[in-house]
Amino acid sequence: MRISKRLPLLLALLLLAAVMAGCGQKADGPVKVRIGEVTRSLFYAPQYVAVEEGFFKDEGLEIDLQTTPGGDKTMTALLTDAIDVALVGSETSIYVYQQDSKDPVINFAQVTQTDGTFLVSREPVENFDWNQLKGSEFLGQRKGGMPQMAGEFTLKKKGIDPQKDLTLIQNVDFANIPAAFISGTGDYVQLFEPQASIMEKEGKGHVIASFGVESGHLPYTVFMTKQSYIDKNKDTVQKFTDAVYKGQQWVNSHSAEEIADVVLPYFPDTERDIIIRVIDRYKQQGSFATDPVVDEQEWDNLQDVMTEAGELAARTDHEALVNNTFAEQAMK
Repeated sequence: MRISKRLPLLLALLLLAAVMAGCGQKADGPVKVRIGEVTRSLFYAPQYVAVEEGFFKDEGLEIDLQTTPGGDKTMTALLTDAIDVALVGSETSIYVYQQDSKDPVINFAQVTQTDGTFLVSREPVENFDWNQLKGSEFLGQRKGGMPQMAGEFTLKKKGIDPQKDLTLIQNVDFANIPAAFISGTGDYVQLFEPQASIMEKEGKGHVIASFGVESGHLPYTVFMTKQSYIDKNKDTVQKFTDAVYKGQQWVNSHSAEEIADVVLPYFPDTERDIIIRVIDRYKQQGSFATDPVVDEQEWDNLQDVMTEAGELAARTDHEALVNNTFAEQAMK
């Protein structure tokens, strides 16, 4: 059998092509991570900063950010693998765990550390005292959600029984709460930003207190994922957390005006001065976590709030649902 003189060259070219193809697979571009955020909010400024300033890109990650409105929808998306990482309240991971999940949802990087809602009155109030809410109509948040629980926790701490001392309205859909208040429902309302600041600017309401300040530090909004995802993607989770920490440090060291200019593309329908006002308000009250660690004291405070609201069947150990190793490594 005659062997072509060109066969060794052909084999060498094929081998080179295979090597190049292998290299191409290894350097096939960034790793995609799909994030589901529970809502689009200025409360999550560190996340948008991490994307816009290229911190995720620097870590070799491509972020696919989608809004999955509501805690239930966000957790469903995570559990069904429609997303890889959820940005949502830690209480959702506890609810899943207490349903005997075989693949628990693990909190690995905290973003916000206080409640993000404010008490807004219809009329200007001088020298506000929480007892002024007694006998009033109070338009609250959806029952079972973290805003409602933090709100009721604060009222009880101030000596107010939400069920007896005022008329508590909780049958209004989250998206319609601002409009309901403007149309005449309630003497007071519990609102997120930027709705609170917009209402204040338009003279339709007055921010008189912060539920975030009153309810204390909580793992209010945290990046979390399934244990199975962590097991298979430890390097990706570490790089993700590194980028989050860089975003947190950037937010902590820059002014509200500078942060506003970075996150503005995410809020095309919100005026720049409102964005600045909101971010400054959150910075002043320490709502943005300056590192990704979910500490045990915050975790216990969260469960105190849930217990007071009657939404916690049993307490869950910090170690069961929190993995701080990625956060601690990011901070080194």
